[in-house]
Amino acid sequence: MLLTVASAVALAAWAAVLLLPWQPHRVRERLEAASEGPVLDDVTVLIPARNEAAVIERTLAALSRQGPGLDVIVVDDESDDGTAELCMRFCVGAADTGSSHPTSLCVVSGRPRPAGWSGKLWALEQGFERVQRPRVLLLDADIELAPGTIAALVEQSERTGADLVSIMATLRCRTFAERLLAPPFVFFFKLLYPFALANSPRSRVAAAAGGCILVGTEALRGLGGFAPLRGALIDDCTFAAALKGRGHRTWIGMSRSVRSLRPYGFGDFWRMVSRTAFTQLRYSPLLLLGTTAAMLLVFVAPVAALLTTTSMHTAVVAAAALAAMGLAYLPVVRFYALPAAWVLTLPLAGALFLGMTWDSAIRYWRGVRARWKDRAYGVTE
Repeated sequence: MLLTVASAVALAAWAAVLLLPWQPHRVRERLEAASEGPVLDDVTVLIPARNEAAVIERTLAALSRQGPGLDVIVVDDESDDGTAELCMRFCVGAADTGSSHPTSLCVVSGRPRPAGWSGKLWALEQGFERVQRPRVLLLDADIELAPGTIAALVEQSERTGADLVSIMATLRCRTFAERLLAPPFVFFFKLLYPFALANSPRSRVAAAAGGCILVGTEALRGLGGFAPLRGALIDDCTFAAALKGRGHRTWIGMSRSVRSLRPYGFGDFWRMVSRTAFTQLRYSPLLLLGTTAAMLLVFVAPVAALLTTTSMHTAVVAAAALAAMGLAYLPVVRFYALPAAWVLTLPLAGALFLGMTWDSAIRYWRGVRARWKDRAYGVTE
């Protein structure tokens, strides 16, 4: 009886996801690269980079194919792997070969991080001090843009009137770990921050994906730069909420034209998610317990019922719950070009994400709010 009830609740939950008018599970909010790259002399690309030697040259090479007139600022955030040297070498090499390259590439040596600032936001603040153009593209150092992507971002901003246009980058999906965990990461983000609601000026939901954000310079200056956000660990959504709260319109979508170059193993995913999972729950034990109960209910209970029950009625309900879950997950699975049967891996992925959330909480209770890029942020920061 308990498994039957749990499976019925799971079925109701997944049915609600499928029937919600804003359709959070679907991949409708899309933006792909434009066919041509116009002059981009009104855009500055701002890249915070800490120990990004493995990827930074590919990121810069992709920017050189966006169109003429682009201005690029790389803030070297106390790297010790030669990131700054590679940036300068890329600029010299592009000039020597006569290839298309940004009008200017400025490498800023980052100053030590003040107390209370996250490393990325402090790097962005230092780069923003040098921005003069009307638009700023905040780009992670591991993001590769297809030619014409920046033009498409600018066009979307002008078409929608959005002062912030953000793209959730397509994560690498080659290894088993990436295939198991990258699509669910996107899926769970879309359930937490439905894009249709985030893009509506009538909704209080606000979301952005920090890897690729085009923002108006005046809107950012009106906010006070990055100082009001300085301690935020979920800085992208905090940024979007701050702008939306001041009356600015925001837009977020997905794109195959914005690709993450960073490979992820199980440990990398674990560290990435556990860095902010308990922050997402506002460090609340009650929310943690509620989230645990909900995830066990919607992911684990139907599987447990199907594997252990001798009741045909329970088996039918559990199978229906898993079918509804699969239908909800299928659009993201297709976006990542995985076979439809891959939806059956979602309960395993959900259990792993729950473990990451608990690890995040345990770290917090031990005095570490987050650890990222060889930096630890204490609970008092």
